[in-house]
Amino acid sequence: MKCRMKVQEVKEVKEIKEIKEKSGGVAAFFDLDGTLVALPSLERRLFRLLRGQRAIPAKNYFLWLREAMRLVPRGIRAILQANKMYLCGLQVFDERGEGDGNVSSWHKDGHQAGGQAPAPLRRTPRLPVPTFFAQAIEKMAWHAKQGHAIVLISGTLEPLARGAARAMEAELAARGITVTFHVFATRLEEMDGTWTGRVLDEAMYGEAKARAVKRVAKEMQLDLARCYAYGDSLNDRWLMTAVGRPAAVNPSKDLAGMVRTHGWPVLDWEGKESPTQGRREH
Repeated sequence: MKCRMKVQEVKEVKEIKEIKEKSGGVAAFFDLDGTLVALPSLERRLFRLLRGQRAIPAKNYFLWLREAMRLVPRGIRAILQANKMYLCGLQVFDERGEGDGNVSSWHKDGHQAGGQAPAPLRRTPRLPVPTFFAQAIEKMAWHAKQGHAIVLISGTLEPLARGAARAMEAELAARGITVTFHVFATRLEEMDGTWTGRVLDEAMYGEAKARAVKRVAKEMQLDLARCYAYGDSLNDRWLMTAVGRPAAVNPSKDLAGMVRTHGWPVLDWEGKESPTQGRREH
């Protein structure tokens, strides 16, 4: 009898261990632009909206150029990814595109109207609605069913990344899957309800993604050798080499060479959007 109980206990311990090895301590890290959604990037779409509505003050273009010159030694990627001065003085908004209600006493250029009637900031346009590749949704659904943590890690603005995460959570919820995404994106400094255009900490691109992955792994006690990562460009190589199970999604030409060298799997999600989202892009 005791022998039978011991065998049963050993079997149960083995099953628990197998379940833990299958899901516990594992996360799937996803890049956003070009990986989950088609290019152009969500931030570029936002910039076009702001420019089209003339929401960007003329002086911001000069501020952007000045910051670009400062970032020249760090390369073109830094100029494109770490320079957000075009947003200087614009009203802070969240992932729904809603601004801070406590900024009515500030002008559109970010300065308080001393002794004058308050002038509201220019209204933030509706944020770009992400249209996900159908296979991206299926891949995330698979990871969620395995019990894997899902982490969105992107160089885009944090409100845009969080908006995309909420939209993907809704897509999965429609399939009966409840999951909460962890989001790491580029954060901007705020002052009195407006953005200064300066990046907090560091822009989430290149090696910064690998550093974020390691921080997450430490906090969540992840086994990076069993974790997954998905990216589409050479800029994602640090993200992909930080885990044991990387995959290239619609790889750019410069990433393709590295993919062949490492023998990474390639996923072709190009041009195949979720049928439930086909008419939501605007």
